[in-house]
Amino acid sequence: MKDSTGGGTTGSTDPVTQATATRGERRPAVTVYVPRDSAARSVGADEIADALRQGAPDGGPDIDVVRNGSRGMLWLEPLVEVATPDGRVGYGPVAPEDVADLLAAGLLDGADHPLRLGVVDELPWLASQTRVTFARVGVTDPLSTRDYLDHGGLAGLRAALALAPADVVAEVTRSGLRGRGGAGFPAGIKWKTVLECADELKFVCCNADEGDSGTFADRMVMEGDPFMLIEGMTIAAHAVGASEGYLYIRSEYPDAVATMRAAIGIAREHGWLGRGILGSALDFDLHVRVGAGAYICGEETSMLESLEGKRGTVRAKPPIPAVEGLFGKPTVVNNVLTLATVPVVLAEGADAYQDLGVERSRGTQVFQLGGNVAHGGIVETAFGVTLRELVEDYGGGTFSGRPVRTVQVGGPLGAYLPTSMFDLPMDYEAFAAAGAMVGHGGIVVFDDSVDMAAQARFAMEFCAEESCGKCTPCRVGSVRGVEVIDRIVAGQHREENLALLEDLCDLMTEGSLCAMGGLTPMPVRSALAHFPDDFLARRRVLEIRPAHTTGARTEGTA
Repeated sequence: MKDSTGGGTTGSTDPVTQATATRGERRPAVTVYVPRDSAARSVGADEIADALRQGAPDGGPDIDVVRNGSRGMLWLEPLVEVATPDGRVGYGPVAPEDVADLLAAGLLDGADHPLRLGVVDELPWLASQTRVTFARVGVTDPLSTRDYLDHGGLAGLRAALALAPADVVAEVTRSGLRGRGGAGFPAGIKWKTVLECADELKFVCCNADEGDSGTFADRMVMEGDPFMLIEGMTIAAHAVGASEGYLYIRSEYPDAVATMRAAIGIAREHGWLGRGILGSALDFDLHVRVGAGAYICGEETSMLESLEGKRGTVRAKPPIPAVEGLFGKPTVVNNVLTLATVPVVLAEGADAYQDLGVERSRGTQVFQLGGNVAHGGIVETAFGVTLRELVEDYGGGTFSGRPVRTVQVGGPLGAYLPTSMFDLPMDYEAFAAAGAMVGHGGIVVFDDSVDMAAQARFAMEFCAEESCGKCTPCRVGSVRGVEVIDRIVAGQHREENLALLEDLCDLMTEGSLCAMGGLTPMPVRSALAHFPDDFLARRRVLEIRPAHTTGARTEGTA
């Protein structure tokens, strides 16, 4: 039996290879795909792959097991796919103990079974998306150079190398590609600043410290299509004149770290990294660095401090990293999704990317559905899709079956939006006008049992825990915020404390060095604005059921 785990450079074995068995000639090998994505592995994908390797029926075909990335339908993981003349037929969610029954029922022929989902590409949840950045994720063997090239890999880099650096920057700018890490700053403008710096030494840094709640797209790209990220960073290096790049990956992503390191080694062997890339004059190499678990290192200057071997604290701006970044040199700092989208922009042209999206939000965003949601996973579609479509149509409502009450968009510092705002289109400007942010595209769903006063308190508590401590508004303001919210929900001088909380939010927003303290008021204010009654609930409890001082303090603490 044949196996392609993705560890080599040639990818899956030839599906028409035949093997000789004791009972005579076997049928041609059948390719079966089992995800190697860590989400799938956490629910038994490795055990399923082992069972398939050992389960080829006597007299039947060999099984060529390919470990692909995840399609992003996480409620169906592990999703097993079998190649058939009609396309790849999916079965899921599959447990290791289901494998024998699936093989007996005719899995290798795509036969009917209670777990059979149909041709995966035709499933409405997937077919209705516009997959640009995620076009290969879940389709190919992540570490197969042959798969990568067969599915359009390196087309963007070859197109970029045929252009002058300034023309590459102009193409990225014209596409309207904006940073997908949260700020939404135009990528081309940042690149142009670095290009125009005269320094001989420049860097490209990929911020893969994906710490926002409900976000996992960066991880899935690194585990499912690592060469795409390498290609994007190499294009950026050519565009700005950089010779060295760093991938800063959070320590909680060991599978992503291992996959990226393996992919970088393979890319070097094939001349995709190193000296004279693809026969050009470009010299560029790439290194992986693992973070130490601090949320604040997702902020670009704090990440640069960490890369330099220092404690992760925020730098004051100016100077901006594009002028004085890593080791004081001009540095491109972009998010995984931004850099992974660059090859598509160069391969297909800026106009094709501009055709997607709305207003100043061009192209697609990779939305991540999490929390109390029935169908969690990846939805990539053009900007302009509504929050309601994402939560109700793609997400299927709550996992608990209770009504949706709110969603938080943009990570732990994003606003809580009530169902009355679910027709809001997903684009940067529309969200900003509504006092919210798209951020990294994470959408966390809550049902009607959520306590919004507790959520507001958590925002301040989270900031107090994760602040780098460099600026007073963030370091001290977040601690005071927890205390003030506790007094509000305990019914202590409520009006005065509400006014104090508003002043504190103003101070943190205007006075903090970075978005950590500056955005923490956003979830607090949104909870107060849209769910004010939750801040009265504990007061009613205290009035109905008096308690001693210690008891009252406990009940009044979220």
